[in-house]
Amino acid sequence: MEIAYSLSISFKSLQPFIIATIITFLSLLVAVRSFFKRPRKSNASGPSASSGKDETKGATPSSSCNCSLSRNGNSDSEAFVGGVAGAPVEGSMVTADVSNVVAERQNGASMMEQLVPEITTHALSYLDYPSLCRLSMTNSLMRKAANDDNVWKALYHKDFTLEQDTVTPFNGWKAYYAATRAVMNVNTEFFNIIRDRSLPGMIRFWLNADYVKCVHASGELFSGYNAVIFSWHLAFNLQQGVDFHVTDVRARVLTDMAWVTMKTYVDMDNSAFNMTNVFEFHHGRWYLVHHHSSVLLTDGDMEQHNVNG
Repeated sequence: MEIAYSLSISFKSLQPFIIATIITFLSLLVAVRSFFKRPRKSNASGPSASSGKDETKGATPSSSCNCSLSRNGNSDSEAFVGGVAGAPVEGSMVTADVSNVVAERQNGASMMEQLVPEITTHALSYLDYPSLCRLSMTNSLMRKAANDDNVWKALYHKDFTLEQDTVTPFNGWKAYYAATRAVMNVNTEFFNIIRDRSLPGMIRFWLNADYVKCVHASGELFSGYNAVIFSWHLAFNLQQGVDFHVTDVRARVLTDMAWVTMKTYVDMDNSAFNMTNVFEFHHGRWYLVHHHSSVLLTDGDMEQHNVNG
């Protein structure tokens, strides 16, 4: 009885280990069974590949092209390599791309060339000035598209003004855009010189001629190069550096003359002015020949002026 009781106690203590061993054995058995039941790769690709080689030897290049451009777009071997049901769809997508390339070659024109000009212009209108310049340097097709006159006209209206829609630039809108941008940059330099109170910069900025004129906001007129430079000398000495906020900039550029109109606000307070700068082109650069500044009337000032008038 004691021996039976001891065996019973030993069996109960070993029961978890025995159960774990059985589960492990069954898992191993299932794994081995699954391994041997896994489908093996058939060697059918070998004969098909060899037969494909034989067919290729006897086929002409046109027959090979027709196979690649079939309606389904892929052969049995392609479907086998894909191993998924979606392979024919991918093959048809590839076939569509190849068909487009073949159609382009047959027509002698790319998809870009087949676009309606208005669509091309609209697409390129989203590019800025540097992007259009870089695009024109990629290839001949992109150069032709990026140099289109309508593209640069649309870019001019987007970057500068909607005015001058009826203007027909002599050298095209691209050259007109470049000239306008150059004048705008020179006009910006004028305000930088005033901020820095740089008299040497102002000396270089004005054309040395006896017909240049400058009308300051005070209303005083200075005529001639020496008088104009002296007026800026007085202005820089009498006042501290000012900062301008420039808005509503409009430029008109001719062959050797340009003028820019704008509104300026000094230090963002109530001091507002209408300004006009006139430039002439000499020796490869733009020079200022006329500056006019006058106080910008507010709505209250205009009403008071009308009452007094």
